[in-house]
Amino acid sequence: MTTRWWVPFAFLAPALAGLLLFRFAPIVIAVVGSFFGATIRGDTVFHGLRNYVELFGDPAFWSTVKVTLLFNLIINPFQVVCAMCLALLVRRPSRFVDVFRAGFLLPMTVSIALTAIVWSIMLDPSLGPVNGFLRWLGLPAQPFFRSSDQALTTLILVATWKGAGYWMVFLLAGLLAIPRELDEAASIDGVTAPQRFFFVTLPMMRRPLAFVLVSDTAANFLLFAPVYIITNGGPNGATQLLMFEAYQAAFAYLNPGRSLAISTIILAIILVIALFELRLLRPREGQA
Repeated sequence: MTTRWWVPFAFLAPALAGLLLFRFAPIVIAVVGSFFGATIRGDTVFHGLRNYVELFGDPAFWSTVKVTLLFNLIINPFQVVCAMCLALLVRRPSRFVDVFRAGFLLPMTVSIALTAIVWSIMLDPSLGPVNGFLRWLGLPAQPFFRSSDQALTTLILVATWKGAGYWMVFLLAGLLAIPRELDEAASIDGVTAPQRFFFVTLPMMRRPLAFVLVSDTAANFLLFAPVYIITNGGPNGATQLLMFEAYQAAFAYLNPGRSLAISTIILAIILVIALFELRLLRPREGQA
């Protein structure tokens, strides 16, 4: 066995190569590229910290940071709570549980671009069926994505519709891994259902919740398609997220150095928030 220590690494080599090529290499390219810029003639020159200095001195950039942080501050816990509710709803076997699971998983089978197109039609202020239903109920039509006050909230709801069922799968796996004897013992001792959830189920769900929350945070910071397809960052910058601004800097304003600097800042923000979330949901001693 000692002469074959390399066998596990040989099997892992394709996966490790893919990880290095498609994950770590783009990160290194983005960080290094953020210190460079292009001249009028298209030559690449070293800019040092100029891209970051220009960003930090730009009020529009700080407005985008504010919108992005507000968006993630709301959507991340909201999506996790929705996913947990769905997981609890379909955890126990029942007659129609498979139908509910399929229904909740259906949005994740639709591409994010198609999701954006469908919801832009559904929520159209003039011809959308959602406003048609509101008029049928005698309620006023809503502008949704065309209102500065409603656009960000509407984007959160659409993204949650798309992602909640996906995160439900991971939380459902965590719920099913909890020994049922714990819940049954607490029930015999007279513990109510809400108390069993908060003092038995949730402490045992720290690891799945940490994984889902960190992964969901990264996904939402990188949300791009709905903003690009539906709102284009508007109205009045209400949905101008950092990822969309990075795209604009690279392809609309032809400033790849600024775009890579924004991407690096996004990476740093995700890293800081992920470390905080992992520490917050770290299992205590004696917990799995």
